Amino acid sequence: MMYGLLRIELYKIFTRPRSYIGFAAIVLLVFVIELAMYSSGKSYFGFITAQIESSFLIQGNILNGYLVTYIILQTLIVQMPLLVALVTGDLISSEASAGTIRLLATKPVSRASIVTAKAVAGSFYTLLLILSLEAGALGFGLLIFKPGDLMVMNSDHIAILPSSDCLWRFIAAGSVAFISLSVVSTFSLMLSSFSNNSIVPIVATMSVIIVFTIVGTMDVPLFQPIKPFLFTTHMIVWRNLFRDPLPLSTIYTSILIMLLHITGFLGITYYNFTRKDILS
Repeated sequence: MMYGLLRIELYKIFTRPRSYIGFAAIVLLVFVIELAMYSSGKSYFGFITAQIESSFLIQGNILNGYLVTYIILQTLIVQMPLLVALVTGDLISSEASAGTIRLLATKPVSRASIVTAKAVAGSFYTLLLILSLEAGALGFGLLIFKPGDLMVMNSDHIAILPSSDCLWRFIAAGSVAFISLSVVSTFSLMLSSFSNNSIVPIVATMSVIIVFTIVGTMDVPLFQPIKPFLFTTHMIVWRNLFRDPLPLSTIYTSILIMLLHITGFLGITYYNFTRKDILS
């Protein structure tokens, strides 16, 4: 029965034109960034590394496939919550808006099973977005620019990661990014369970993310105690996978906090939907 519900939810997602906006945007932006790096990347990075080269001897190909992939991930992952919320934000509210929620809730399956199917379908869509981004960025990056050592400029140091040490870091970073975007998908699903309008959960999700991000970046004493509890604070932890040495305690802590957020959002969704008044 769960398999049938999941197939139905996936069918609903992939028959909506908006579901393909994310994939189209990723393909287009990856192509544009790769083209920009190919045409003027060397001069751009030559300008950035000029000061470093005055003190250190830099040999090899700095502008390589791994660096271009890292730039693409940094540029696009922060934009992906919108692409996720655009689809997952109305998984439940669209049923109420279309008037099909009564039919859905009277099926010979539990409401908890319906929420589970919607949550899994949303996670699957999120996973496909991440996979398309990483596969496109890595595939074309390595094909066009070839492999090489990855130079990552952090705020406090510069890390040079050997080429042989890069691939697993990108795979791990994609996995952590999937967890962070799953926070967004479950949060928007939770808001969707409270709304009878398809647009409200999407707009509300992005509004909350923007507010939390602003609060998290402001160095104000009033906000310091709450920053560790904002899920947006931990959504960029994937970048720590490119530090040397790895700050494992920071990574594990952020993953745990994000998993707690996911569990909490899903718990509220289950509680609300199983008690939702479908007659009003």
